[in-house]
Amino acid sequence: MAKLSDLIENFIKTMINDGDAKIIIQRNELANKFNCAPSQINYVLTTRFTLERGYQIESRRGGGGYITIFRIENSTIKLKELLLAKIGNSITFNNALDIIKNLLDKGYISEREYIIIKTVICDRSLSSNISDKNIIRANLLKNILFVILNLGDD
Repeated sequence: MAKLSDLIENFIKTMINDGDAKIIIQRNELANKFNCAPSQINYVLTTRFTLERGYQIESRRGGGGYITIFRIENSTIKLKELLLAKIGNSITFNNALDIIKNLLDKGYISEREYIIIKTVICDRSLSSNISDKNIIRANLLKNILFVILNLGDD
């Protein structure tokens, strides 16, 4: 049996895939549809519809509040800006994995490139203290992706 979070995620993705790259939903209506608390909808949105996974969310609170979910259609410039913003000057291994998994899922990198990048940026490959690892990982990740994706220097 599928978890509720998976069902909600798949429902939202189906809505996005059936229409434009943007949908508008009301948190309470979606919670009623799945017979769950609105916080469950928030959880799905914040964990499954992130920039690293190719989505942007805008939220308007209040009685008539709604959530707009955009699927990001990356041009080369937008892709470079997104990668620079999400990687930043320091990145954890798990956040880096989300980014390269998204690039793999969208066909920007191959399975082989994914495995190589994952191996290069893992903690075992970086012999330094913890804070330095995240800085080194960010620099490596940006440089590797910019070469593979032909995005030029940062």
